[in-house]
Amino acid sequence: MIIVIIAGGSGSRLWPLSTDIYPKQLLKLTNELSMVQNTYERAKLISDDIYVIPDGSHIAHIKKQLPDLSDEQFIVEPTRRGTANCVVESLAYIQQKHGTSEPIAFIHADHHIRDIKGFVRTFQSASEISAAMNKIVLIGIEPTSPATGFGYIEKGHEEGAFKGSYSVDSFKEKPDFTTAKKYLKAGNYLWNCGYFVGSIKTFLSEMKANAPQLYDNYLSLNRLKDIYSDEYKKFYVSLKTEVIDIALIEKSKNLLVLPAVFDWMDVGSFKDLHEANESDEHGNHTKGNNIHSIENENAYIRNETKKPLVVIGLDNVVVVNTDDGILVARKDLSHKVGEISKKIKNTD
Repeated sequence: MIIVIIAGGSGSRLWPLSTDIYPKQLLKLTNELSMVQNTYERAKLISDDIYVIPDGSHIAHIKKQLPDLSDEQFIVEPTRRGTANCVVESLAYIQQKHGTSEPIAFIHADHHIRDIKGFVRTFQSASEISAAMNKIVLIGIEPTSPATGFGYIEKGHEEGAFKGSYSVDSFKEKPDFTTAKKYLKAGNYLWNCGYFVGSIKTFLSEMKANAPQLYDNYLSLNRLKDIYSDEYKKFYVSLKTEVIDIALIEKSKNLLVLPAVFDWMDVGSFKDLHEANESDEHGNHTKGNNIHSIENENAYIRNETKKPLVVIGLDNVVVVNTDDGILVARKDLSHKVGEISKKIKNTD
């Protein structure tokens, strides 16, 4: 199996920690490794053939954090054009080195996972199923709450040849809370975490049938070959920004879904980040120096500067101090940070 780590994105909902120049996948958020370093450590347990696809603005930082990888293992995206074109570029690049038959697992650089052994077992199973069935195998997460921030995959019948894998009956967009509660109660819905496994041959077959423009993009990128050439960059910049789920996956009939046997968290907000870290007996997590915290509860407090940070008598808050800005927010509204981050970026 080949692993592709998708390492683009800006992580705007974790501003001011995450910025366009140094986004969340490069940050140490859950331990002493960055998110992309943690992802690479998991990937190494599955395969020796690992590729990373960042956009060009972060390639120097990514290479510095992953010194074990050669230059040929970085598939640089000239500019961000969505996960659909990111996947197509990866397929075209890998085809030149590995052919079209070996399963490729696409994973994201900014997810938090504790059960590493379960992660490895799940992807090994997905690879085996994909190779045997010539299908794209999605990996879904068993819901633990009526979450409204994720899409859902509706499981169909169990695949006879591979117990524990299922056909895909439908995809559901991010639901409202009432609908999410119904999905959780029904028991046959999985969170769509954006993990999938398939060979280049399988992907090309699906693109021909369901996304001909992506197939044409693949042919063009495969012909251009040199990802650093001006012609390659010019063509890539001209592509329409698309996400792979809508452009291809949700249109495909040649799918299976495999429920994950590992825990999973998309660290998409400070609420998520707080949950991913250990807290003291008062539910507080503090990180950094010169922090003075008195009578706070359920707070995420972080200081990235030398200035003293004082937080007194607050509950359910995020307080983050960096050289790029100061954030004070109610934790349950911290997902709205992205809206403010974009406004700040547009006024700079």
